[in-house]
Amino acid sequence: MKLSEGVEAAIHCAAVLARLEDGRALPASALAELHGLSPSYLLKHLQALSGAKIFESLPGPNGGYRLARAPERISLLDIVLAVEGAEPAFRCAEIRQRGPGALEPTAYVKPCGIKVAMLRAEKAWRAVLAETKLSEIVAGYQAEADPRAVAFNCAFVGRHQRPQGRSFPKAPK
Repeated sequence: MKLSEGVEAAIHCAAVLARLEDGRALPASALAELHGLSPSYLLKHLQALSGAKIFESLPGPNGGYRLARAPERISLLDIVLAVEGAEPAFRCAEIRQRGPGALEPTAYVKPCGIKVAMLRAEKAWRAVLAETKLSEIVAGYQAEADPRAVAFNCAFVGRHQRPQGRSFPKAPK
């Protein structure tokens, strides 16, 4: 299975936003710069995450993005579905019913074994993503990442986060 680069970018952005000070936001341009991504490419994913109520988009000079709910309430599956959509990764086209050896449709009453196996595997990976919370990813990064990377990211966010303003209250926990 191959998920788009947008999923990786979305999870990284969510992890960065999870570490913002309460009530603060980070502009899309800063998130794009931090991850070496095109702002227009990233914006498409940030908007999808806002539409899914994972991120909050805040307008104005102190605007930007922040989490719409606490990191403990955001699963990796929430993020994947926001970026990729809810469709299964495997879509059976019933090619067993094509070609010179194909039989009449009534010969195919049992589900295709390949489809069954692929959907079982998808159910398993979705379950793992559903139980993995953003807060776990952030805690793992804090504990295991090179301290220089942690220090750089903290300093970068500190420089680019937008100050708390009256235009947006603290994100709900």
